[in-house]
Amino acid sequence: MTNPQPPRDAETAEHQRSIRSFVLRQGHMTAAQQRAINTLWPQFGLDYQTAPVDLNAVFGRANPKVLEIGFGMGAATVEIAKRLPQTDFLAVDVHGPGVGNILKLIDEQSVNNIRVMRHDAVDVVENMLSDSSLEGIHIFFPDPWHKKRHHKRRLIQAPFVAKLLPKLKPGGYIHLATDWEEYAVQMLEVLSGFDSLQNTAAGYAPTPGYRPETKFEARGRRLGHGVWDLVFVSKA
Repeated sequence: MTNPQPPRDAETAEHQRSIRSFVLRQGHMTAAQQRAINTLWPQFGLDYQTAPVDLNAVFGRANPKVLEIGFGMGAATVEIAKRLPQTDFLAVDVHGPGVGNILKLIDEQSVNNIRVMRHDAVDVVENMLSDSSLEGIHIFFPDPWHKKRHHKRRLIQAPFVAKLLPKLKPGGYIHLATDWEEYAVQMLEVLSGFDSLQNTAAGYAPTPGYRPETKFEARGRRLGHGVWDLVFVSKA
């Protein structure tokens, strides 16, 4: 087994060399999470490589594939995979406890249509995913970087979206969600700026039935925060 290793610290690079999809967070890895990585990675983990990967071979079937970037602790990802059993999910994050936790949940709930990566999603998109290989892309509640001087660190910007779109099949979709209204406005502007994308709603979309309310989202609602979903499709 190749135990997944955390990437180099992107905080110091901060967009100097390339877009980064993450901020490294410190967190305590529980014994159960580490055990899940040690025992379940060979079955459900996917190591980073610098060449395109055959996702049908990875999952053992030719079903639709969805990339999820930033799954947190993985509870929502596992629930979505249960709701959409005929879809395969490549879930990418760098947070060690989250990786351990999603593997633990996959095992406990007998979910077979998720594969997990612990690596920067930008590298994965650039080097591992073939064009027109994805049915969808999910990015839920990325860091909003509240302070204006930090907005340049936000993930949803035109250069990153431009990397994502070739990976979508014609008719494939990109689904974003945030509970930060100013970021929602930016997301809408960014996606609307691509002629190859079409909004499925007149502005923000109703939350699709497959996306459950996360603990993070529920906490925000209790604090009076709104939540905004955006669903755009790639034109044929």
